[in-house]
Amino acid sequence: MASYVTSETPKEVVKMALDMLAVAKDTGKIRKGTNEATKAIERGDAKLVLIAGDVEPEEVVMHLPKICDEKGIPFVFVPTRKELGAVAGLGVGTAAVAVNEPGNANELLKDVLEKVFHGRKAAAAAPVAVAPAPAGNVKKEPSLSQKESPQGEKGKGAEKKPRKKKEEKKTEAPKEGE
Repeated sequence: MASYVTSETPKEVVKMALDMLAVAKDTGKIRKGTNEATKAIERGDAKLVLIAGDVEPEEVVMHLPKICDEKGIPFVFVPTRKELGAVAGLGVGTAAVAVNEPGNANELLKDVLEKVFHGRKAAAAAPVAVAPAPAGNVKKEPSLSQKESPQGEKGKGAEKKPRKKKEEKKTEAPKEGE
């Protein structure tokens, strides 16, 4: 067992998680690979993270369990990269996959989360609300550049000055006799 594998995931939970991933791949939104999974975790978008247990070198994924715990995002270990990559729809193995939107796998995700929380400390695995994506128009928060600062000025880069056109260099023809 690799040093980053903090707990042994029961085979039935691994199977449930992989089944859920297969459905989420087709109907929801997943992030494949360590970098994409890390971004999803840091942004708080991931609902569940699947980490392969045979990654070499271990440093590639050893940070994932720690940041998942910090963000309260549940994770499971699957036996091999090859199996994880195949279920995620890749022709090659992958070290990690994050499920951002479960799609039609919402019930499967709830079942997996119930099993994962049962096997781990409640503090390390805070409950994750699994809700369908809102329908219709969603009002977005204005970006920092659109918000006004306390001094009443717009954020950095919000006010643009008109650019000056480059002046054409006038070249005078040499005078006759010079």
